[in-house]
Amino acid sequence: MQEYPTLAAVDLGSNSFHLQVARVEGEQLFYLDAHKEAVRLAAGLTADKTLDAASQRRALDCLSRFGERLKGMPAGAVRAVGTSALRVAKNAPEFMQQARAALGFDIEVVSGREEARLIYLGVAHSLPLNKDKRLVVDIGGGSTECILGVGYEPHERESLRMGCVVYTQRYFPDGVLDRQAFRAAETAARIEIQTAAHGFRRGHWSEAVGSSGTARALGEILRANGRSDGSITLDGLVWLRERLIKAGSLPALELAGLKSDRRPVIAGGFSIMLAIFQELGIDSMTVAQGAMREGILWDLLGRVHDRDMRDVTVAQFMRRYHVDGRQARRVERLAQELAQSLRPGVRGLGAEALHLLSWAALLHEIGISIAHSGFHKHGAYILENADMPGFSRQDQAALASLVRASRGGLNKLTLANDDPLWPLIVCLRLAVLFNLSRTDARPGQLGLECQAGRCVLRVSAAWLEANPLTQAALEAELREWEGVTAWVRLTGLRPV
Repeated sequence: MQEYPTLAAVDLGSNSFHLQVARVEGEQLFYLDAHKEAVRLAAGLTADKTLDAASQRRALDCLSRFGERLKGMPAGAVRAVGTSALRVAKNAPEFMQQARAALGFDIEVVSGREEARLIYLGVAHSLPLNKDKRLVVDIGGGSTECILGVGYEPHERESLRMGCVVYTQRYFPDGVLDRQAFRAAETAARIEIQTAAHGFRRGHWSEAVGSSGTARALGEILRANGRSDGSITLDGLVWLRERLIKAGSLPALELAGLKSDRRPVIAGGFSIMLAIFQELGIDSMTVAQGAMREGILWDLLGRVHDRDMRDVTVAQFMRRYHVDGRQARRVERLAQELAQSLRPGVRGLGAEALHLLSWAALLHEIGISIAHSGFHKHGAYILENADMPGFSRQDQAALASLVRASRGGLNKLTLANDDPLWPLIVCLRLAVLFNLSRTDARPGQLGLECQAGRCVLRVSAAWLEANPLTQAALEAELREWEGVTAWVRLTGLRPV
């Protein structure tokens, strides 16, 4: 695994975009510099859930500036993650193409529960390590994450559809701060919290911790006004609500400790925090310095040091869905060997693609736990929709596509002709085919040769003669590929 002296994380939040750069020293990170811009991406979501032109321009301008700072860094040393606004925006795929070009690096969009895992990882590394159970609350621009964990391990994670940008727009649209608006916002937040509150209420944790912009802003306001030592308290929040109502409007709001970039979204974030305190029985909450961007860096460091959370998740799924481990590893080994023989003639078979192929091979039979008939379809559904820590939405979609394509008709796939998954599909289907007997018997001479996208399988003639069922299956596989117009496809069989 390639090691890097410097790592960088880009957090495309629904309120602010963050860039954090860190130096790697062994298994430690030392933060070098950070950049933050209040992009307010969630504020650009229209009624039909599309990002408007103004918010896209703000985001692309910011990413271009981040890209300048990251110029020259290798792709494996940078991880960029999109969150709530990009999860819900209908035009996110089109925007993401421009965003990647502006940043100069790939951008993942993660699920709410994966966002929660990364937040917890960042918070845990910023606090003293102990064995007490912590509640971590992160109020973002478009969603709020609640996590219970011990040490560096999150145990329970929930992502709630409420955030400081969204709630400020919905309940304080004209900047009016009156009691009725706060009551409406707090009630809506309490209803949302109740859907997941049972396991997060007082009694399930020893310490409550807040992270990210809203928590930091509230802690600083209470500290600057002599109401706390920088922590957030229930008494302090009740006092602050009266101050907000007394101001009457956002333009008239003057509060020590309130920064100008936080003023436009403070009402929505405050309402959510107060509702969380009330519903979960919190009296006091410390404010952590770590957040999602630090969590991205620590997760990236784990990948660099061969402690990839995705490997852990795949192993857990194999156990959960009672996968035949010996068979899965047979398929994985052969798929990797075939991919290695393809690499000289096929582009795009880098380390990440080979990892994806391994995970797909290990998980290609998880659908059998539902039903043997069409198990590749069941497996694809699981992988596309399950909570898979460490995997982005793009990762899961690609993994699901590979498992769906591991057997059955190729004409039913919806992949574009130029999709980079096609060479992986060739390798995976052949690996599954040669292991149908579920034994270690396999041809000694076996390889793939590919020129101009046309792949030919080399296999021992004597072995084929001794295994007529496999030969028939290979001939059927070749017929299956005849109707495919992909840029890489299987076109022939060469006995040697």
